[in-house]
Amino acid sequence: MALAALVMAGGKATRMGSAAEKPLLHVGDKPLIQLVVEALKQSRSIDRIIVAVSPRTQRTAETARALSVDVAETAGVGYEPDMKEAIKTFGLGDVAVVSADLPFLTPRIVDEAVDKYLLSGKPALMVAAPVKLYRTYGMEPLYVFDLDGQELAPVGLNIINGRRIDEPKLDETIFVVEADDLVFNVNTPSDLEMARRKFAE
Repeated sequence: MALAALVMAGGKATRMGSAAEKPLLHVGDKPLIQLVVEALKQSRSIDRIIVAVSPRTQRTAETARALSVDVAETAGVGYEPDMKEAIKTFGLGDVAVVSADLPFLTPRIVDEAVDKYLLSGKPALMVAAPVKLYRTYGMEPLYVFDLDGQELAPVGLNIINGRRIDEPKLDETIFVVEADDLVFNVNTPSDLEMARRKFAE
């Protein structure tokens, strides 16, 4: 069973402190949005890619169209309302929701997450990484939660049943991955610099 992927690329990127559209910042020789889209295109679990943009990320929309994927124009109110708007506009069922700032996203992780979601029978899945991996690189995630005594942080990859998007709380599977590549979620200039250094390695 293949799913649609919804790439969230319409945020304000206030922590970057830059006028540039964050999805267009380069890690290596490609913009973030292209790295994410290419990983999704290589996934056996994804058969459609939609990039959700907002009035602030119109150049990102142009880049997405050039990458031959669909574009959802959202109001740019915030991550969750924009996600819901795009899911409803496109009538999406099971959908992988991906942040546009994951330069080291891999098809393998996407496929493993989708497999775990489908086996779980639950309407939502969150991919999380141990906080200790972030701290290895001197990073502190914005949101931390505890699961059975382990500190975890969401990495920016979730799978949800879009038909149930308006329910206040969905029963969720937590898929813990030990891949340190996924902790490079580019939100600040220092995150970007570390991602570029890792890419150069």
